[in-house]
Amino acid sequence: MNDAWRDRAATSFQCEKQPATSSRGMVVSNHPLASSAGAEMLAAGGNAIDAAIATLFTLTVVEPMMIGIIGGGMAHIRLADGSHRFIDGQSTVPNAVRPDTYTSKPGSAHDVFDTVGNENLNGPKAVAVPGSLKAWCETLRRFGTMSLADVMQPAIKHAARGYAATPYLHECITDGAEEMLKDKPISAIYLPDGTPLKPGERVVQAEYAETLKYIADHGDNALYQGPLGDILVDYMKKSSGFIAQEDLATYKTVERQPIRCDYRGWEILGPPPPAASGVHITQMLNILEGYDIARLGFGTTETIHYLAEVLKIAFADRAAASGDPAYINVPVERLTSKAYAEERRRAIDPDRAQAWSAGVTQLESAHTTHMTAADAMGNVVATTQTINNLFGAKILIPGLGTVPNNYMNLFDPRPGHALSLAAGKRVTTSMSPMMALRDGKLAYALGLPGGKRIFPSAMQALINLIDHGMSLQEAVEAPRVWTEGNALEVEQAVPEAVRAALSAKGHKVQVVPTVAGGMNAIQFHADGTMSGAACWRADGTPVGIAGGLARAGVRFALR
Repeated sequence: MNDAWRDRAATSFQCEKQPATSSRGMVVSNHPLASSAGAEMLAAGGNAIDAAIATLFTLTVVEPMMIGIIGGGMAHIRLADGSHRFIDGQSTVPNAVRPDTYTSKPGSAHDVFDTVGNENLNGPKAVAVPGSLKAWCETLRRFGTMSLADVMQPAIKHAARGYAATPYLHECITDGAEEMLKDKPISAIYLPDGTPLKPGERVVQAEYAETLKYIADHGDNALYQGPLGDILVDYMKKSSGFIAQEDLATYKTVERQPIRCDYRGWEILGPPPPAASGVHITQMLNILEGYDIARLGFGTTETIHYLAEVLKIAFADRAAASGDPAYINVPVERLTSKAYAEERRRAIDPDRAQAWSAGVTQLESAHTTHMTAADAMGNVVATTQTINNLFGAKILIPGLGTVPNNYMNLFDPRPGHALSLAAGKRVTTSMSPMMALRDGKLAYALGLPGGKRIFPSAMQALINLIDHGMSLQEAVEAPRVWTEGNALEVEQAVPEAVRAALSAKGHKVQVVPTVAGGMNAIQFHADGTMSGAACWRADGTPVGIAGGLARAGVRFALR
């Protein structure tokens, strides 16, 4: 990697954070205490899976606005034998929910899923059947080396003793304060005296610490077939929520194979349906492969124009044909084919922005966290987890001490569409835990939070690395753009001259503080070392393990 890309760039920036380098393992997450928890497992002799699960449980404590045991997610696991798999722990629609359970707000656009009374957004009716806890525990049992009790100790400690709120957490509480104040249990922790916790103040979650201890002793059955599930179901009954005992008892994770993409000789692996990301990142890269992105330069009018057009194409197809493959026939082969990419590319006007419709058959009849971990043996985990919006359903379950998801907001409340509600249906997501290989060797693992802005941002990071030749730190921190057909969002570092030129091409440019959330990534070097990087958009922190045990036979003695 070098700075040659800057000579062709029209958008410049300076990195705000420093990468970490290691030889024995790396953990990168969006909170330093969570990264440290994972690194502790590596230091104790655990593998990347042990580290990942420790990190995720700790994130439920220190990043409670993003992730929880009543949530869902997708994990990309590469084992030391070179095999890849996705563990789908996405939430599902409760059995009591029907396609017309909610009433769509009158006049809502086709891609807006708001309902009357915000029932699918806030409160008990917004909560989908959780998958996170089962997925984490099963993954640890299958691929880890340590006990559940051991990997959960850091999370239990931080919940019981408390930790200092960061400015980022304070801002997130402030953003959700109006709705959170309606719920006394969640307000008691995050809005004491009616005001958001200030940076530096302690966040203590004693009730949740007890929940974690019980899970550490009894495993995921504590929720899915035991007393913790009883607490959740009783709360749902009393407050008109939908989750029942049967929903928990019958929930299953799904192991899936990755979507594979060849881009300029690189092999890119991403999540399959019901995730939309792997399919549409492949689709966009296939289209962009026909342009000399490196020559066009980073952050230029031309490059951003092509990015915007492929994003609009991808979102048009996503709206028509994304969803749970158990319920709809997702045309993966067509969407990911080079021939389809060429067909779409031929229709792109290099000088004018266009409106795009779906190129596949219509099938009608923003807040997450990510972490990446790797060990010296070749095991790698990139996983994105969420409770959907900031602080999920904006409530806290008494007796559990945890914030549940509001995943029901991701389903179309109108019947007869690809993303419409159906009992047992899995959430369609933009989660993008991606890995990139060169000549069969793993080079990068990355991901980020950010709702529908996730997979476009992950795609841009891959282009930064492959086409522009950026360093890992530059690739995760570089300014991003996003659109799904309306405004073209550009981060503030994109200069005024480029914005004006994009406007002249017909784009409705809107300057935003950030597109999506804090990306974190690991790069794997030929000498066996690895680098970890996290960006300025969250409290991301890489923690690497180097050094090692003493040389055999060495003793120290005073003489």
